[in-house]
Amino acid sequence: MRLDRFLWFARLSVSRSFAQRLVERGHLRLDGRPVCKPATLVRIGQVLTFATHQGDIRVVRIEALPLRRGPLPEARDCYTDMIDGATGQN
Repeated sequence: MRLDRFLWFARLSVSRSFAQRLVERGHLRLDGRPVCKPATLVRIGQVLTFATHQGDIRVVRIEALPLRRGPLPEARDCYTDMIDGATGQN
């Protein structure tokens, strides 16, 4: 699945165009490597790292590839937060 679609379907981005801009500006890392192409493919088990609007660092592991942009509880099942952004704790 494309990275921009994953971000939008998993509700980590408010829109797909915002997800595309986020990736193009180099604000994301996939398994520790900077990513700058929205069409970069993601797989289950990969780790995404990015900064939130509040400046916190968010690290999530991809657990499933969503088939649609569903409700928030369904979207949250697609990833696991590795670090609590507010406290920086694992």
